[in-house]
Amino acid sequence: MQIDPADLGAERIYRLMTGIVVPRPIAWVTSLSGKGVLNLAPFSAFTFVSQKPPMLAISVGRKGGDYKDTAHNILDTGEYVIHIADTALMNAVHESSVEHPPEVSEVELLDLATLPSDRIKVPRLAVAPVAMECVFRQCLEFGEARSRLIVGEVVMFHIRDGLVSNGKVETEALDPIARIGGPRYARLGEIVTLHTVFQTPKSTD
Repeated sequence: MQIDPADLGAERIYRLMTGIVVPRPIAWVTSLSGKGVLNLAPFSAFTFVSQKPPMLAISVGRKGGDYKDTAHNILDTGEYVIHIADTALMNAVHESSVEHPPEVSEVELLDLATLPSDRIKVPRLAVAPVAMECVFRQCLEFGEARSRLIVGEVVMFHIRDGLVSNGKVETEALDPIARIGGPRYARLGEIVTLHTVFQTPKSTD
C-alpha cells in the first residue's frame, strides 16, 4: 500500500501518523493563564532533547485558527509543569483533553489537588507520580499547520518515593500510560532485558 501525503489534508495525515508513531509517552501539562487560570492538557508529541541541562519538548497544535491554551500560557508566562501519569490516572488524562474556554480550569473540573512548585509559580498535580517544573527556552514552528515545538528546561524533578533505585526510575513501578491512535491508550506490556552493549559515556560524572 502506498499513500502520497500530498493527496491528504492535515487531519487525515494526523490520523495516519498517530497510528504509526506508537506508543507515545504523554506529557500532562499544567500552565497558568495571564488571568491566573490553571490549565491542564495532555500532549503525546513529547520527548526529551537534552540531558545537561535537562530539556523536554512538546508539540502543540492549533484548535481552529488559534493555538491551544497551553501554548499561549507557556509563551506568556515562561513556566509550566510536565507530569507523567500512571494507569490510575488514565481517565483523568483523557478527560483533560476536552477543549474548554480559556477561563475554565480543567484541574478544578476534575477536582485534582495541587501542590506549590519549588522554582516556578505554576502549581503541580499532587496525584502524579512524576512532576517536572519547566521554564521556557525555545519555540519553533513547523509545517503548513504551524505546529509549535516548545522546548523547556527542567529546573526541578518531583518523583514519588520508591520509584528511583540506583539513580534509575523503576519503570514497572511507575506504570506509565502511553497514547495510541484515537481515544486509545496503552500500558506497559512485557519488558525484555537484553545484554548491555558498549556505549561511549555521555559525560564523566
